[in-house]
This record gives sequence, structure tokens and C-alpha cells, in this order.
Amino acid sequence: MRALGSGGTALPGLVVERLQSNAADQLARGLSATALITGTNGKTTTAAMLARILRADGREVVHNRSGSNLMRGVTAALVEAATPLGRLPSSCSAVLEADEAALPAIAEAAPPTVAVFTNLMRDQLDRYGEIESIALRWAEALNIFPRDSTIALNVDDPLIASLAMHWKGSCLRYGIEDPNVPPAPAGEIMDAVWDPQTQDDFRYTRRYFAQLGRWHTRSGAERPCPDIAADEIEPGSGSITFTLRLPEAPIAVTLPAEGLYSVYNALAASAASMALGVSPETIRRGLESHEAAFGRQEEVIVEGRRVRVLLGKNPSGMNQALRTLQRPGERHHLLVLLNDGIADGTDVSWIWDVDWESQAEHCASLTVGGRRAADMALRLEYAGLPAPGAPIANDVGLALSAALDAVPDSEQLVILPTYTAMLDVRQRLGQMGASRLWDVA
Repeated sequence: MRALGSGGTALPGLVVERLQSNAADQLARGLSATALITGTNGKTTTAAMLARILRADGREVVHNRSGSNLMRGVTAALVEAATPLGRLPSSCSAVLEADEAALPAIAEAAPPTVAVFTNLMRDQLDRYGEIESIALRWAEALNIFPRDSTIALNVDDPLIASLAMHWKGSCLRYGIEDPNVPPAPAGEIMDAVWDPQTQDDFRYTRRYFAQLGRWHTRSGAERPCPDIAADEIEPGSGSITFTLRLPEAPIAVTLPAEGLYSVYNALAASAASMALGVSPETIRRGLESHEAAFGRQEEVIVEGRRVRVLLGKNPSGMNQALRTLQRPGERHHLLVLLNDGIADGTDVSWIWDVDWESQAEHCASLTVGGRRAADMALRLEYAGLPAPGAPIANDVGLALSAALDAVPDSEQLVILPTYTAMLDVRQRLGQMGASRLWDVA
């Protein structure tokens, strides 16, 4: 499939499952440890960070690094790593990103040593339903986890923190402790507003974004104290520094990524690493060698221009991507791509809950494309962004060419795509000879 130009990340797994339905179960039995990563946002980046940390620890790692996170993608990753006899090396660990709805099946096939839950936000409502239904499904899935496994929970998200009530085993909690983190902008959407157990509204002494922050309820529930925390957070250009507070000792980390959501991803990867017995120093080295994962803050050079890809597939994720583009005085050339494929969610009304207005003063030029380009162009017009400099194009390739033409040689194009548009634009960038920045530095 790859020789024919396809990704070869999911269909091989589907073929293997048809030939042998328990292939993943058979292969996973040979693993020395398995980490499952699930949640709405941050799965792919967290898994990439964890895989890099484990490799820095000298371990052999199986990883569905492309983000193909249904059962077939997990099976394909395991098959690819197997020997011709259908076995995995006994010293091999697996880092498996798991789709929210596919988590129970993946956990049954590959029982986790540690399972990380990042956050729970509105995404693909046509497929998943409301977020409370996913929380209930995850709580039930805990019953099939091995009793000696560890779960790692983002306690700044109240729905994630509540999973601890359904688990009797080891639990590592992580969150942000820095009192100086700027609060969420007034009016930014929250996807979880009330406690399904008590019907109480969530209240906040400090809210970072979406429903993440220092929360409590009138009936006495409150954010637990984290075991692993980030403090002294200092954003930079292209990086963010923070103190990673581990039970053993605090360590200073310079993460080559931007945004508070990147700190959450680093905390999630650190919690999983601790559960797998990795030393603090190795965690630091792994985090500081992080490279952007598959459309998540990737930067490339194409036709002499710098291009940055920031995936945004739901309101909270897109808002966080946009917050990295709001430094005073900065202006950006934007290409916004909106698709409505099955993997994106066929309902695109979520774009009206994104704070596009924040880009009105930062947008130097605008190009709009994708299958639902007209819907996006209308939303951006209401947000006060400049009119697109080229006709809106349903074809991603045409939109990409027009956007590149609008960017002066010394400046950068920022691409904000939904998931399937990201896959399309990455393929087209590759066909145009794009090179990652560190490959040409």
C-alpha cells in the first residue's frame, strides 16, 4: 500500500482482522508493557512524547504514530512490528493511541499497564454522542482493565477526575499548579458544565480553557491535588518552559512546543512514564527532544516558504491553536480548511463556537478551502477577518497553491485544517517536496 502511495496505517489491520480475528490479542501477549492513551484532544501528541521518552530509556517501542487509533490501526501497528513468525520481541513496549469509542475493544485486546485519560470535550457528536455518554463508557471500560494496571487522570478536567470513583487500583493524578496562568478569555465555551452524579454546576476559582482548571461544586466535590504537576510556566517563541513537579523531585523542562495544551500533553506523558518506571532525568530528556506529531504544530519548508500546520478538530482544540497565534503585533497568513468527512464529524456547526474573532487583528491574508469552505468563509466574515484573497476552493490542493502564492518568501503560512483536511494537505505538501525544518536547518 505504501509503495502505491497510501499511508498503509489502517487497511492492513482490517485485512489481518478478517484473516484472524484475534490477531491483536495474540500479538499483544508478547509485550512487556502497554500504555493506552485516550481522550478528545492531545492523544497523538501525548503518545508521541511517551514513545520518545521510552526510547530515551533504551526500550523498543511499538507505536501507532500516525494517529490511526481504531482497532484496525492498532492491529496494523502490532503486525508491522512483529517478526515473520508473528511475534513481538519480549522486551517491546507498546504506546497505543485509542479512539474514545474504541477504548474498550483495544483495552480488551491489549490490556494496559497504564492508561492515560487526557480530557473529554465535544467532538464528532454525530458519532460519539454527548460527552457524558463517553464518560460512562470509559467508567465501564475500567472493569476490563487488569487490577494491577495504573490509570493516569487529568484532574483539571472534572469529568476525567471523576473516573477515579470507578477504579480501585493505582491512580496517578496530574494537573497545572501555576497560579499565574492566564485565565480563559471571557465567553470561551465549556463543554462540561455540570456534574452528572450530583447535577451541580462546576464552579471555578481559575479556569484555563474549556472546562479545565481549579473546579469545585456546591455539594463539596473539588479538584484533587495532583501527584504530577506543572508550575512556573513561561511561554516562549516556539517553546514553553515549566517546572515539572514529580514525587521524586522537581525538574526544569524546556518543551519545543507552544500552548498550554502542550504542557498538559507533557504532563500526561510524564505520568505514564512514571507508571512504567522511567527516571525523572530520562523523562526530561525525552520531553526536550519532542518533535511535532503528524499535523500538530508541524513546521515544514515548501517552495522556499515556511509552513506551519495546526490541527483543529473541535471548538476547544481550535481555540487553543488560535491562542498560539495571538502575540501582540504578530500577523499571520492563514489557510483555513474545513471538511465534513466521517473522521471530522458531519455536523460543522461547531465552527460558530470557535473564537475566530481573536484573529481579526492578526490575519495578514486569508485563504479558505475544503469541502465546507463556503460555511467557513461565512463564519470568518462574521468574525471580522479580511476577505479571502482568492476564490474559496473545495479542492485542498487549489486552496494550498493560492495560499502559498499570497505569502512573501520571508514569511510563514499557517494552516488550520480539520482532520481529513490535514491528511490531505500533508500529502500534498509532501508531493511538493516539503522538508521539515530540522531536516534543512
